[in-house]
Amino acid sequence: MSKQSDHGKRNDSSQMKALLSPGDSKSCPKENTEKHDKQRTNTCEASFSSSSSSSSSSRCVQGGGSGQVESEWRRHREDVTVSLQDLKRLPQCNIRLGHLAFSRTHTVLIDVDIYNCERQLRAQDGRDIWQSNFVKMPCSMSSVINKTGFTMQTERKLRWTVIAKQLAKLAKKPSATVEDVEEAIMKYNPKYKGQWSFDALSSFVKCIPKTENYFSPLFPKIAALALNLPGYIKKAIPLLQRGHTASITMSQVQIACLLANAFFCTFPHRNTSGPNAEYHNYPSINFTSLFGNWSERKKEKLRAIMHYFNVVTNDDTKPTGLVTFERRFLKNTDIPNWRGSQELMPKLYVTSHGTIENDGTGMLQVDFASHWIGGGVLSSGLVQEEILFLMNPELIVSRLFTEKLGDNECLIITGSQQFSIYSGFSDSFEWAGPHADHLKRDEWARLQRQILAIDALHFRHRGEQYNMIKVTRELNKAYCGFKGHGHDEPDIATGKWGCGAFNGDPQLKALIQLMAAAKAKRGMALFTFGDRKLEEDLQQIYSLLVQKEVTVGKLYELLEDYCSDVHRQRGSHMELFDFIGNTVGGHRSLL
Repeated sequence: MSKQSDHGKRNDSSQMKALLSPGDSKSCPKENTEKHDKQRTNTCEASFSSSSSSSSSSRCVQGGGSGQVESEWRRHREDVTVSLQDLKRLPQCNIRLGHLAFSRTHTVLIDVDIYNCERQLRAQDGRDIWQSNFVKMPCSMSSVINKTGFTMQTERKLRWTVIAKQLAKLAKKPSATVEDVEEAIMKYNPKYKGQWSFDALSSFVKCIPKTENYFSPLFPKIAALALNLPGYIKKAIPLLQRGHTASITMSQVQIACLLANAFFCTFPHRNTSGPNAEYHNYPSINFTSLFGNWSERKKEKLRAIMHYFNVVTNDDTKPTGLVTFERRFLKNTDIPNWRGSQELMPKLYVTSHGTIENDGTGMLQVDFASHWIGGGVLSSGLVQEEILFLMNPELIVSRLFTEKLGDNECLIITGSQQFSIYSGFSDSFEWAGPHADHLKRDEWARLQRQILAIDALHFRHRGEQYNMIKVTRELNKAYCGFKGHGHDEPDIATGKWGCGAFNGDPQLKALIQLMAAAKAKRGMALFTFGDRKLEEDLQQIYSLLVQKEVTVGKLYELLEDYCSDVHRQRGSHMELFDFIGNTVGGHRSLL
């Protein structure tokens, strides 16, 4: 047997051998080519045995000494992907919510009895709880500021007394400057004087044309909204902590009030992020980092944020619904046995055109999240997650109570409103104007929009991801989010999750999401964001997997084989789709 044939056999791992028909591999005779005067080898490999057939057929493929193979699996294959209209959206789902109710794991910040009877949104009565597993509110009686008077003695004042005085002073003005905003904020954050900068906010107001510049009269309106906090939020807000499944439902007006307080930087104990800080495991919420260090990115971010406040402070346009934030924790007992999974491939729509937020409206829309929810939305970050949070600013409030996501956790937000549209990405991002959201609402007055935040692993080196521990982590992460509460759930709208700056392999990430969707019994729309090659390649490999009736478990074993091959090659290796195509389609590389 030739060396090349031996090498080809060594590429077959023990898992793959179980999937190949026995006794079909054999060496092929050598032949000389006049043009190259080199040896070439014909190698026959058994075709992949489908789950529905006990028979298998073998095919031969020529492989050159360089290890290249002709990818015949790509040719003349019928496309079995579905159209976008074949996938299910929330309006088509028969989800019966019943009466709005609170429970041990579901906190509701409005009065459920009044809502269920009269459909009125009123704050639920409750009490302030100044404990480590609740949001520490600026209006709490336990929140104090130590001030040094003329006698040099330290005086303790209720923090809200100082805050309310400054906000009331601003709210009475017909218009206010950035200097007025800065002065108010520093009165109750004196320890940061000289550390916090407001140059971005100041430059923003100066550079926006007068025809668009409504900010001076808007600042007092935001202050007035923030002042309503004690009346709008009467019940303690629990933290959505690691290792626990729990949810919070609140009104859009309550969210606006909380974000107005974030704008004026009123939340205590949330201004430091060091390892010893009380909230070191939570993202920032006060807007200080957005106000400093001017950049074009900050300008466009502030345009989106200020437009949001302009809408919610207007009695004619302020929103009137509810939003639910659900942290989901996947218990060890709920983690699938991927190798033993018998599910076939789900419905798939793939395109290089369109976007998740537009074409995936009504589906479970994937946020390519950071484990710090919202990522760099309040600083310099400006990729998919940050843009999503700027178009739907109500998502930002999740940073107030959502602890850093663990490996088996996700966050699902139902009912958020889109306020803006945009163009570009990263440095080319621009706020493109207002958006009128005409989505219907469900029984709980939530807009029929579901956003799923799942954080992919960040690989410093691309080769790190070809490791089954990490592949399985990503499978569990995606499944945690895709797993529904019942059988009538919307399908999934996603894209190149964990690619780009996170160095994920788009082919591997596409298959991981496809496997998780299959396990969750949901269809999937994948938007490649202009990547035509990925669109075509995924259509081809998906069609092969469907036609050969490859299960999730068999695909998992193929990924095991591929990872083993990558590590044996120590560098150059064929693409994942070619590896799977050549194996499932009856060919193996002679690398």
